Amino acid sequence: MIKMLYNLFMIKIKKIIKNYWHWLILVILAIIFFVGSGSYIYLSQKDNFIKWGSPDETANYTFAKLYAQENKISIFENYNLIANDLIHPRSFRSDNGELKPVSFLGIILIFGQLAKIISVKAMPYFTPLLAAIGLIFYYLLIKKIFGKNIGLISTLILSTFPVYIYYSSRSMFHNILFIVLFLIGLYFSLLMADSKEKNENKYFYYLNKFFFPALAGLLIGLAIIVRTSELLWLIPLFLFLWIFNIKKIGFVKLIIFLSFLFLGIIPCLFWNNVLYGSYFNFGYPELNRTLVSLADNSTGLIKISVQEKFLYYKDIFLKFVKNIFYFGFSADKSLKMAENYINNIFYWLFGPAVLGFIFYLLNIYKWKKRHYLYLFSLFFVSIILIFYYGSWEFYDNPNRNEYTIGNSYTRYWLPIYLGGIPFISMIILKISNFTKNKIFSSLISIILIAGLSAISLSYVLAGSSEGLINSYYRTKELKKIIIK
Repeated sequence: MIKMLYNLFMIKIKKIIKNYWHWLILVILAIIFFVGSGSYIYLSQKDNFIKWGSPDETANYTFAKLYAQENKISIFENYNLIANDLIHPRSFRSDNGELKPVSFLGIILIFGQLAKIISVKAMPYFTPLLAAIGLIFYYLLIKKIFGKNIGLISTLILSTFPVYIYYSSRSMFHNILFIVLFLIGLYFSLLMADSKEKNENKYFYYLNKFFFPALAGLLIGLAIIVRTSELLWLIPLFLFLWIFNIKKIGFVKLIIFLSFLFLGIIPCLFWNNVLYGSYFNFGYPELNRTLVSLADNSTGLIKISVQEKFLYYKDIFLKFVKNIFYFGFSADKSLKMAENYINNIFYWLFGPAVLGFIFYLLNIYKWKKRHYLYLFSLFFVSIILIFYYGSWEFYDNPNRNEYTIGNSYTRYWLPIYLGGIPFISMIILKISNFTKNKIFSSLISIILIAGLSAISLSYVLAGSSEGLINSYYRTKELKKIIIK
């Protein structure tokens, strides 16, 4: 009897593993990722020594902690009334003695609210946890577009991708939080456009009709308040996807999506008004001036259109471009930065991605609508990000001639990196499928993934002066000096 029950149990277990082995790998991978990226924070930050690697992280942590403990996002500095607001750390601003964030408020509000519920001590680990969850949704998103094998391989590569690990460990930057919220919001956006609802049961129908649009809108709204500047490509991207799915989405889903999107940005609008005197003012003075100028130009454009003064269109257009590219526009510099931070710095991934992309193009006759939409969306977003951020000059590294993972281009171009990873998976599958033997094919895939992952891990840990191991030892030495 016991033997029979045991055999039945083993048969059941084997069936579960056979059907859900992808998920078993993903859950283990997410746990390992959280422990790995969180360990850097655990070793670097102690109760009596909280030290962040950049002014942005310091400001975000300070204000998120303040919001969690005192429900406010400003610190009064009495001496600034005398010093004309000159006394403030970097990434802070002072207005009539009140120290405020020079940043978008999303990470402060979200992490501060979570810290109220959980603990302020847990706050440094929110980003690694969300990044681990992001791996799951990245898999779901890529699986929906390219299938589960490409989805799984892409997720394995992402889990060791240097930028994703680095900024998950540098946990008070807002780029990982933004990308995870965007990924999850985009996934539920695709679900709400799913046409299967007519063939499914009533529960899927209501999920598709109400829950998915609400969740998608809320998450995209939260992503917007984390990095509002990304509206430059978020608005046209979602407009483009909506146009090509207009029949599937319909009017009701769109209204629900937009309603919950607005719900997600309400807290930011409220605190913008409290801190900066207007719902649409931010901590960045340059962005505020840009928004005002764009609004004035938009009004002028409408008037000109009505009056049919075609000769003024060029002037209005140039004003738009000037305000959007507030820090200047340089095609040459943008392409140079793209070469340095997409090609040169991650050469072991860039080469396979190019080969995979070529293979992808050669199979255009097999493409479906979702493949065309994916490629166009990736191309469109990449062009905007490369020329918008590439025109700026960032020197996060003291050595201006050194191209390292800590420079801001890498975190700003996360959407490009994540969008390109599936092409690496395609070439890995193509190479491994040269043999029809499933065991050898799987073995080739494992070797290729392991090789790329080993190089990626080596780079993020010790491949540059800003590698996590080097950063840890610098923090350790600094701790000895400060505590003495």
